[in-house]
Amino acid sequence: MEATLEQRLQKLGIEMPPPVTPGANFAPTKRVGNLLYVSGQVPVSGGVDRYVGKLGTEISVEDGQAAARLCAVNVLSQVNQAVGGDFDQVVGCVRLGGFVNASPDFKDHPKVLNGASDLMISVLGDAGRHTRAAVGCNSLPRNVAVEVDAIFELAGK
Repeated sequence: MEATLEQRLQKLGIEMPPPVTPGANFAPTKRVGNLLYVSGQVPVSGGVDRYVGKLGTEISVEDGQAAARLCAVNVLSQVNQAVGGDFDQVVGCVRLGGFVNASPDFKDHPKVLNGASDLMISVLGDAGRHTRAAVGCNSLPRNVAVEVDAIFELAGK
């Protein structure tokens, strides 16, 4: 790839945050063969939860999309750490999974997750096209609006 992840994000007006350390007994990423699995990332910035509340009652679709985008930025930060800053190892995004903290009558889960999907494609181009699941939940950790996990393909060892 022609630029580092940090340069790609800067071009989009996004500062790459340091990766968030898990608060429990699990790994933020795990490589299996050429696949890198990234644990669910929530909309945290500067150590503070952003976009707290339920879609459909307290959070708008637009703010939900911003939350999903921030989750995706945090996913990329984890990937960057896993590859030691050598983003050329990233072949592409295989899958995004998204969980939306939503009221029972909320129906726009896919629209919310577009915030994460659009960012992946903006950063990776065609290599950012992925499969996806968008799931509604009645709660998420710390009442955040969205959580996103991912699978990436890496170049062979």
